[in-house]
Amino acid sequence: MVKVTWTDQALDDLDSICLFIARDSLQYAKLFAIRAFEATDRLEIFSKSGRVDPEINREDIREIILGNYRIIYRIIAEEVEILTVHHGAKPLEFDNLSKTTPSA
Repeated sequence: MVKVTWTDQALDDLDSICLFIARDSLQYAKLFAIRAFEATDRLEIFSKSGRVDPEINREDIREIILGNYRIIYRIIAEEVEILTVHHGAKPLEFDNLSKTTPSA
């Protein structure tokens, strides 16, 4: 079993997405947040269950698709680090991901 941590960037991303969704439906915003955490909780046991991100193409950088969004994570030894929650229509810039730090 590995430890799953969310970076500050990923938590900020999730918060922004939920605020956007909440403009139309608070219920769906809450549901999206719950599903995001449930999806990443499964990584504790199945850390490689996400696919290798096709834009970055590195075995340690993977993604989970959740609706229109991509949850990007990195596998580091016995830890999974959630890097960002990113809209699928936008290009992903790895340089920005490499500067993320785990949340306290």
